[in-house]
Amino acid sequence: MTTAVRRRVRVHGRVQGVGFRWATAQAAARLRVGGLVRNLPDGTVEAEVEGDPDAVAAMLDFLREGPPAALVTRLDVAEVPARGDTELVVSP
Repeated sequence: MTTAVRRRVRVHGRVQGVGFRWATAQAAARLRVGGLVRNLPDGTVEAEVEGDPDAVAAMLDFLREGPPAALVTRLDVAEVPARGDTELVVSP
């Protein structure tokens, strides 16, 4: 069994008001990763994604693009300790 990894990601660009959190939740369900996604007051989106290393890497690939209406300009990614999350929670 592979040990889960977790990444905290700050997504910059046109990422609020474009369905980014909901598209992220759909991608997370498809890839079987957990964590959270939320809008931040500065206009960015913060996500924490956790799961199999390959699934987390695929999730980071998704976050680099986002849904069709988004325009991602930068990702800031940090490794954080895994917490055992198996579902992604969408917060406001």
